Amino acid sequence: MKQLLYVDCNIRLEKSRTKQLADAFLENVSDDYEIVHLNLMEEPLQPQTGKFYFDREELLKEGNRTHERFRYAHQIANADVVVMAAPFWDLSFPALLKIYIENCSVDGITFESDETGLHGLCKGKLIYLTTRGGIYKDSTWAQDVPYLKAIQEFLGFTSFDYVAADGMDITPEYRKQSLDEAKKKAAELAKTL
Repeated sequence: MKQLLYVDCNIRLEKSRTKQLADAFLENVSDDYEIVHLNLMEEPLQPQTGKFYFDREELLKEGNRTHERFRYAHQIANADVVVMAAPFWDLSFPALLKIYIENCSVDGITFESDETGLHGLCKGKLIYLTTRGGIYKDSTWAQDVPYLKAIQEFLGFTSFDYVAADGMDITPEYRKQSLDEAKKKAAELAKTL
């Protein structure tokens, strides 16, 4: 059975519009996939600083890539599809998702380096689902999609797709229309897996 890793960064939990978008996607995923739900709000994630960083560097120096702290990297590297769902905050997404990605970026697990450069080791597809208060389609202010597209290339994911519902804070009517359209796109994308 193939595995879909659902990286849930829906900070507002049940009131999350991004969660509604993610639900529309997940409800249309084929039964060929086992869905693994990783709720970042419940994970003991830490930024790479101080002792936490130096302990990691020591493990890598020893060649110990089976240590528990590398579980996120192994999980993302082995997934056939990775779906990241997060709201659009401060021109990108919540810092929690960035911290998660930092914990997944491990030389020898999700990428490797040699004299020719960096090579991604992730085998699956990367999909990003988001909702945005304003309208940011094609805006240079929106840094979430370019960043995740670069991560896709860096970690070696075979493809990158995203669905964004813009204008969530404009009017209730606009919000409903935009979210409904995005849910349809998300459902269609899920059916292509």
